[in-house]
Amino acid sequence: MSAQAALVVVRDLVRHFDVSPPWIVRQLNREKRRILRAVDGVSFDIPAGRTLALVGESGCGKSTAARCVAGLLAPTGGEVRYRGTDMRAITRGRAGLRREVQMIFQDPYGSLNPRLRVGRTIADPMKALGVARTRGEIADGVSKLLIEVGLSPADARKYPHEFSGGQRQRIAIARALSSAPAFLICDEPTSALDVSVQAQILNLMRDLQASHGLTYLFISHNLAVVDHMADEVAVMYLGRIVEIAGRDAIFAAPAHPYTRLLLRASPSAAEIGKRYDAAAAEVPNPAAPPPGCAFHPRCPHATAICREQRPVLRQAEGRLVACHHAGAV
Repeated sequence: MSAQAALVVVRDLVRHFDVSPPWIVRQLNREKRRILRAVDGVSFDIPAGRTLALVGESGCGKSTAARCVAGLLAPTGGEVRYRGTDMRAITRGRAGLRREVQMIFQDPYGSLNPRLRVGRTIADPMKALGVARTRGEIADGVSKLLIEVGLSPADARKYPHEFSGGQRQRIAIARALSSAPAFLICDEPTSALDVSVQAQILNLMRDLQASHGLTYLFISHNLAVVDHMADEVAVMYLGRIVEIAGRDAIFAAPAHPYTRLLLRASPSAAEIGKRYDAAAAEVPNPAAPPPGCAFHPRCPHATAICREQRPVLRQAEGRLVACHHAGAV
């Protein structure tokens, strides 16, 4: 897909963190600085009205990438463009697009201010971003959003502690929608919820996407959720994307060994009782990733080139995959 056809374009996104000990400790121990490459050259496009799921094990960098895309973290390198405009200009309020980009966080208990009534929580973005101006417009907007997410207008007078986890996530979704956005970054929005409640929230998000024409960047480690929500899937490992393909292609015929490992690890009746190599489950230290392909210590198909050269994303088997042996294994 061309960059011109995409609503969101991410190119060579890099985010590093300095995790070094204090200066005096480094001097005494003669240590160098330690740099954690949480996101290390990530690129993808998201077309308008579609959902890209970013998946991987905990610690792979997907939430850091999401926060860079949302403008909450400044990238160390690379760029994020929304409607062709650099996200840094949008977050500084210079481009007039700030209201179009919003985020839904993982923890509905921590993402809502416990001192604010629900109505105030939803109304504040409307006022701050100029979506509604008069008290009547704001009150009507709050009531409509609460109804749209499956709550009552009377709930606007309550505080977050008076709701269940699923209801709080509905409030968080209503708050995200209050600025009339076009692009939502969803960082594990259902992982803190019970399974039955997860299904309700996911169905609500799909309905809202259809009715509002929303575009989603959906972060998850749950492949069942990804199968339900995504149009395209980007698989991330130790800060880099190793495979990008349509949802059906990923689940039917994964091309990268890591993607296959993720699918095997996903709970299913067929996998009950099977034993796996313990070494294949060991994730390397992200602050000191292996040379070459970072997955090679866990890969059953690794060869000398895998240990020496880092593969780049390339076209293979009808998708983008970063594997020296894609198509041959």
